[in-house]
Amino acid sequence: MKTDIKSLTYSALADEICAAGEPAYRAKQIYEWLHKFGADSFMQMTNVPKKTAVLLGEKFYISSCAVQKKLCSKKDGTVKYLMRLCDGECIEAAVMTYKYGHTICVSTQVGCKMGCAFCASTIAGFKRNLTAGEIESEIHCAEADLGIRISNIVLMGIGEGLDNYQNVLDFLKNANNELGLGVSMRGITLSSCGLVPQIYKLAAENLQLTLAISLHAPNDEIRNTLMPVNKKWNIDSLLAACRSYCNSTKRRITFEYTLIDGVNDSEECALQLANRLKNMLCHVNLIPLNGVSERDYKRSNNKNVNKFLEILKQNSISATIRRTLGGDINASCGQLRRNEMG
Repeated sequence: MKTDIKSLTYSALADEICAAGEPAYRAKQIYEWLHKFGADSFMQMTNVPKKTAVLLGEKFYISSCAVQKKLCSKKDGTVKYLMRLCDGECIEAAVMTYKYGHTICVSTQVGCKMGCAFCASTIAGFKRNLTAGEIESEIHCAEADLGIRISNIVLMGIGEGLDNYQNVLDFLKNANNELGLGVSMRGITLSSCGLVPQIYKLAAENLQLTLAISLHAPNDEIRNTLMPVNKKWNIDSLLAACRSYCNSTKRRITFEYTLIDGVNDSEECALQLANRLKNMLCHVNLIPLNGVSERDYKRSNNKNVNKFLEILKQNSISATIRRTLGGDINASCGQLRRNEMG
């Protein structure tokens, strides 16, 4: 069975090339073709001998993906992609343009097993993990289609990144490598719904990326109804892991909090959240709900959203309301794939 060569870190690739009897500099050439130039064929590697390219093709394959569907927002220029993988499965990615450059939101799994009640990603079910190379291929695909260079990466699309830990870790190392995409770790955000053991594990890596935690509730009673993961690792254990992460990495954590009408948007909820996050190095990102047709949840009204924000700030919690991008093209993760898969 062939191995996805784009998923190999530079050191792993160098070991493979050395074991094949090739000169050490060949690893650098091949790595750059794969990661900097996004080559999808060994024969594209013009400074690699044809004989070597043939041998590589016998042992490895190069992961890739193709645009299946593309939606462009008329409001803010956000581009939403449905991308088809080599095995026919579909994932989603979105490119957002800011003053500082282009940010891509990528998927880490085909489907999701976390079962969050308000999320479209989990409705179509979980199929498999993405390889490190497949995650990176989302970036190459978008860059080639738009003719741009991605400066920031958000792992917040379909799937739970920490549930695909090793593949995501290898992707992060490759994305950060100056021989490839060369994206600063400080320009990368990894989102998780709260897999506590993996948060401790990630802290030990000290990667200096931004960790975003999907919290969405101030207490276990509400979070249990919204996020099944909370029944395994409750808020106390999650926040203990988050505080440990902050202490170890000296990096601020972002807490994602989707405001749902009549569920988690009351003044009492805001006060409970402020008390839980007191003295933590963190920022709260308040998110207007993007409705899913299969769910009855509704977006909080602007009055409640603004009051929630005011209470957090009054209690010295850094917080902002996230600007909604791509609202006219169903840019929230999972909706495009769900429609495609029926």
